[in-house]
Amino acid sequence: MKNIHKLLTGGLLAAAVSINALAQESPKEEDFFKILKVTAPEGTLLEVGGLTVLPNGDLGVATRRGDVWIVENPTSRKPFFRKFATGLHEILGLTYKDGAFYCAQRGELTKMIDSDKNGKADVFETVYAWPLSGHYHEYSFGPKIAPDGSFFVTGNVAFGDEEWWRGESRVPWRGWTMKISENGTMQPWATGMRSPCGLGIFDGELFYADNQGDWMGSGGVVHVKKGAFVGHPAGLRWTGMANSPVKLTAEQFNAKIDERRRRDENGRAIKPENIANESPTLLYTMKDQFPNADFQTPAVWLPHGILGISNSEILEIPQGAFGPFAGQLLVGDQGMSKISRVFMEKVNGEYQGGAIEFRNGFRSGVLRMAWAKDGSLFVGETNRGWGSAGEANEGLQRLVWNGAVPFEMRTVKAMPDGFEVEFTKPVDRKSAEDLASYRVESFLYKYHSVYGSPTINKEALPIKGVKVSEDGLKARLIVDNLRKYYIHQLTLDGVRGVEGSYSLVHPIAYYTLNNIPDGQKLAVSEASTKNSATAPATAPTVAPTTTKKAAPAKKPVTGESTPGGKPKLVEGQAVTMAKAPTYDEVKGLLSRHTCLACHQANKRQVGPAYSDVAKRKYTNDQIVELIYNPKPQNWPDYATEMPPMPQVPKADALKIAAWINSLAPASGSESSGAPKP
Repeated sequence: MKNIHKLLTGGLLAAAVSINALAQESPKEEDFFKILKVTAPEGTLLEVGGLTVLPNGDLGVATRRGDVWIVENPTSRKPFFRKFATGLHEILGLTYKDGAFYCAQRGELTKMIDSDKNGKADVFETVYAWPLSGHYHEYSFGPKIAPDGSFFVTGNVAFGDEEWWRGESRVPWRGWTMKISENGTMQPWATGMRSPCGLGIFDGELFYADNQGDWMGSGGVVHVKKGAFVGHPAGLRWTGMANSPVKLTAEQFNAKIDERRRRDENGRAIKPENIANESPTLLYTMKDQFPNADFQTPAVWLPHGILGISNSEILEIPQGAFGPFAGQLLVGDQGMSKISRVFMEKVNGEYQGGAIEFRNGFRSGVLRMAWAKDGSLFVGETNRGWGSAGEANEGLQRLVWNGAVPFEMRTVKAMPDGFEVEFTKPVDRKSAEDLASYRVESFLYKYHSVYGSPTINKEALPIKGVKVSEDGLKARLIVDNLRKYYIHQLTLDGVRGVEGSYSLVHPIAYYTLNNIPDGQKLAVSEASTKNSATAPATAPTVAPTTTKKAAPAKKPVTGESTPGGKPKLVEGQAVTMAKAPTYDEVKGLLSRHTCLACHQANKRQVGPAYSDVAKRKYTNDQIVELIYNPKPQNWPDYATEMPPMPQVPKADALKIAAWINSLAPASGSESSGAPKP
């Protein structure tokens, strides 16, 4: 009897373990990369504008308020902060070279030296000063050290007085990248920048990241070659100057491109708005419009509202840091308080590549990043005047990898007939050879003087086959109708790993296809064409003739009716009929998916308040569908359209939707589900 009991209980235990393993949730980004706070002295406001690590491992921190700190033992539990300099003007970049700090102030590149070795700067040298009009938006970013030892600095445009929405270059070199030597010689390098906060060196070349705005449909990572024009026309005003390497003039641009400068019957300027159902201008077509200009399109687009709204620092991952991602790029985002990962390749001599989410949930807007000696990442943050997700106006944090390898797409590479996805861990062959595990869509943005752009020309692309490598680390997709210069969204939500049958931590990648490579195409006969989504339905089984108790009627969904007037049941709604979650229960999801960058519970922000959405009486599933496919026409008095958010898992979206609907007043009373403003 004991043996039988042992066998039975052992079998039940094994079954329970097996069921629990099947039900185990796939790991998330926070299970691999932990965010830690760098503790600063009480009362210190670290609105970080610049970060750099010194040769001895100390951390240099510059703030927007004009201070420079040196942090000793910055990765310890008790770092020591020493003020090195103060009284500077809006520092938005910091680097260290040959015993001196260099920073970009509002109007100059400044060298700071501690000549008497007392721990404080006593020599402040102007390396080069550039003109300013005095407009508040004339921020200056940098420097980044070029391979030849000189410095790259970028300048923001100003904005109009009456035409407050239109970027202007009021004085020379606003909207430009400048290359400045140590002896103070300045060479204008390229123009077309709007708000060029992000700078980085990769493969010995300069790249920059801009923000969405007028002429900028979305942010992205752009290769900045000498003489390049990258899209925003304000800086073209200065291309006639003798030392300009850019030859395209404002007059040539305006002769072909409509800036949409209009006035009403009273002579007042009219703000340009998005025109629906138009035949839009696309950025890449400018290459044909201006064949003699070096018109540079993004190497990698970072879709707005998904991989950022205000892209910032570009930083290469060194060998030994962050495991399988060494040699790739991290790109911060100030507005969404997050970091994305970018991988690039050269096809036909031009950079292109993909972008994928990396880490969300920083306490404020991510502006600057720097590598610690131990391979962790310092993250400097700020949001004063530049609202961001997160709860703080400033911050200095550290991102630490725990050494475990996440199941991710390591890279996506372009193929003559599709894409090759490389994984960090082997995939489950059954799921990876099923075409239903993949979706590919392509889309782009408008090139116009309007602030931002909706996604346009969106098209689902047929997947004809997939071939998984013998080691399970690669999947080659045969994809029809590839479109040059378009963003190709690859969604792999059905692919599972061998380990734990886990889903990918981030199942969506965005690949910018500037060129389709030549080479051998994969024959469909070599690939799997199995598609469980189109498999024939199995014949229904005959139920046994036993009497069953009738199932209770489903609870109807409010807010939607059948033609007969009865409430309509929505598929999947049963999941959402449980007690609505509280704000504290969804707060982490709202932050992780960057909803808080645009929405608050009770107050209008970039988008409507959640309480106003609740008044529309959508069902939970209708809100989920609107998260995935927004309808801006439903909110015509909001200037910035919400982008599609397909990356939000449905379970998270349903939970958010249930909380939003809990904000609707019940019988005229106020809901208690939202925090008070």
